[in-house]
Amino acid sequence: MEKNRILGEKPISQLLLKFSLPCVMGLLISAFYNIVDQIFIGNSDLGYLGNAATGISFPIVCICNAFAWCVGDGAASYLSICSGRQDSESAHRCVGTGLSSTLIISIVLSVISLVFCEPLMVLFGASDATLSLAANYFRIIAMFFPAYLMFNVMNSMIRADGSPTYAMVAMCSGAVLNIILDPIFIFWLDWGIEGAAIATVIGQMVSFIICSVYFFKPKSFKLLKESFHIKKDMLKHLVILGGSTFIIQISMVVMTLLSNITLAKYGSSSMYGSDIPISVFSIQTKVYTIVNNIAVGIALGGQPILGYNYGAKKLDRVKQTYRYILISSLSVGILATTIFELWPEKIILIFGKQNDLYMDFAIKSFRIFLALCFVTCFIKISSIFFQSIEKPIHSMVASIIRDMFCFVVFTIGLSMALEGKEIGKGIYGILFASPISDVISGIVIITMTISFFKKLGVEEEEERRENPVLAYFRSLSDSVTMGVRKVIGYVLGEEKSKN
Repeated sequence: MEKNRILGEKPISQLLLKFSLPCVMGLLISAFYNIVDQIFIGNSDLGYLGNAATGISFPIVCICNAFAWCVGDGAASYLSICSGRQDSESAHRCVGTGLSSTLIISIVLSVISLVFCEPLMVLFGASDATLSLAANYFRIIAMFFPAYLMFNVMNSMIRADGSPTYAMVAMCSGAVLNIILDPIFIFWLDWGIEGAAIATVIGQMVSFIICSVYFFKPKSFKLLKESFHIKKDMLKHLVILGGSTFIIQISMVVMTLLSNITLAKYGSSSMYGSDIPISVFSIQTKVYTIVNNIAVGIALGGQPILGYNYGAKKLDRVKQTYRYILISSLSVGILATTIFELWPEKIILIFGKQNDLYMDFAIKSFRIFLALCFVTCFIKISSIFFQSIEKPIHSMVASIIRDMFCFVVFTIGLSMALEGKEIGKGIYGILFASPISDVISGIVIITMTISFFKKLGVEEEEERRENPVLAYFRSLSDSVTMGVRKVIGYVLGEEKSKN
């Protein structure tokens, strides 16, 4: 626990840079697992049908992530809070319970995915033209779910333990290997879409191995045999705390499933057909993932800082950390929105040159659907913020309001209304549903966040008023203790150097 004391002492700006930068880099490179597949497949003989096939498996992977990350991210958040409370006993229990539970969940999900592979592909939008490609890709991915899900959960725990650089190295190693192997397997060995899947799982295995090594010598806890015994009370607490992560992942599935069904239904009556819109949305989702990962990476980098200081009752540092996260994330979102509005065709052409109909729909989709993506960034970081400070209800509201409620309602309503006016126009309903959902959910979350910080400010002020003398001596005691530790550390360091 002593190693994480810097989280409550160093300037917030320095800490956030130290923790968020490697987190953002790791998540960005990780995003290339899927994006690189899309680029190479889109530029191969498979074309947009290959991109549609890989996009179909994406929501199923999100479902599997939802179950595993619910436990894993709950454990990561609770680990940060335990560090602030100096509770080493709960720390190793939560990590062990999280790892054991994730392993069991991932094995079950892998078996289910392999047994029901083709029905799942059809359910999530595979057409006669893409079913075989999608199934061949997904079977390989599903076989390695245990390594993939364990690696992601362990990576979150490593960041929460105060080692963001190590987490980045683990994530980047697998992603870089994937990027190298993709062209070799897809083009040189001519393995097609199966080659893309094999390159992906090899990268995931490497990341899993690197993460596993870390747990032999972590910072704030020590794993014992009994750590891995699943405790019901601990598991329940982790599930509640990680509930927002579950909802975020499931909401992505709902959005993707609804999008594919809507695009297939209304696209078939439009001049674009159904495969072009599904392919465009597959690419659009992966591109936005880059923006989302930067914003989420900033927030996740701040998670250990928020959790530690909230656990240590340093509320002023919690507020300051949130301000830095908010400003940074909004800046990224605004820049991305500008690029999507002004130069969408430049981004689309990276994934291969397609016909005029494809480009027409893709440009419209980027400009309308992602018009307010900076608001979406705010919504995502709000969910992570509340999760980090042990406010699961607030976090769940932030997770549900946009994707699970607003987007579903407006996609269905607008598509039906536009199709009723003119056949083929219903496909535009899903495009306009996104910015409308951003506006409404953004207002709700802003109101909720302002209310929370007002209450936090009142609690902080009451604590100072109730016992100002005690607060003064506590501050004085902390300063003296810190000074003594520095002197002792200096002396021990001198002695060590002499020896």
